[in-house]
Amino acid sequence: MKPRDKRQIVGWIAVGFSTVITCFWAFWGIIENFHEGWFYESWLSNVGLMFVQYLGPMLIFLAVTLTSIHWPRVGGGLHVILALLAVWFFQAFSNAATFLLITPLMGIGALYWFGRPQPRKIAVSLAIGLPILTLIISGIEPVLRVSQRIDDGDLQARLVHGNGVDLIWAPDGPGWPRKGASWYEAQQVCQDLSEDGLTLAPAPQDTWRLPTVDEAVRSMARHGQNSGGVWDAETAGATYKTLPDKESPLWNAYSQVIYWWTATEVDDGHAYMVVYDGKVWPRAKQFSPDYLGFRCVKQPYPPSETEWRFKRSGEEAKRVLDDVSIC
Repeated sequence: MKPRDKRQIVGWIAVGFSTVITCFWAFWGIIENFHEGWFYESWLSNVGLMFVQYLGPMLIFLAVTLTSIHWPRVGGGLHVILALLAVWFFQAFSNAATFLLITPLMGIGALYWFGRPQPRKIAVSLAIGLPILTLIISGIEPVLRVSQRIDDGDLQARLVHGNGVDLIWAPDGPGWPRKGASWYEAQQVCQDLSEDGLTLAPAPQDTWRLPTVDEAVRSMARHGQNSGGVWDAETAGATYKTLPDKESPLWNAYSQVIYWWTATEVDDGHAYMVVYDGKVWPRAKQFSPDYLGFRCVKQPYPPSETEWRFKRSGEEAKRVLDDVSIC
């Protein structure tokens, strides 16, 4: 085999690896964008976040790939720089970082240094076309789901009824924050929350609490209908007739928070959290990223005492008010 043919094969191997990695970042980016992102009320802010944070890795690797196809040795050097940045980011040569990032980047850089993919036009077309196709196919379902979300704009205390659970969920404020908190912080806030859920008292009130994982799963809904969730404590799994989503009345579609703490403990150091799409995961109690929050709950008073201070939604609200009128 001629040296030129060998260099061409090596170059195409490099393009193949680069395209696979770019497709992976396209898939991951668009899925995560519509899972934990897309929470601003401004469309432009959502698009900006998508391209900078979620599609950024794909775009960076695509740019490096195209540079490597046209200027192989420059591209090879860029791969080495990316590998060094990965070392800096992870602060050490951990096994995972070495295996998943550093070694592959160094290897692909070497392939481009010695390889010459020909014809370049086909290489460029594949390097651009396949990631974009992956982006479009992977984004169809989440785009449709997010575009159909129901948000009634009511962030007051809500009486949510269904699936054997009746709970009043705290209003927007300290009992339903838009930022992250640890499990311990969530427990303390719920204990100190005033009866109306709008302020924190200087001493425990013991009116509000975190929902159990069973209560949270049973309360999940989509498009105004209860999702029919069932929590199996033995398998530590939740099943649903309809997958829930980040919608009213439980979730705030314009909040970064996509996970809630529950009162159910796994052990001394871990408790269950529930995702807006119904999944349940154990997490360390001190874990407190911005996207992991909570929403306090309390048992509803008898209707005669509440005087309908808390709202039901949809047809349930109409039915309850009609019954009162008849009486």
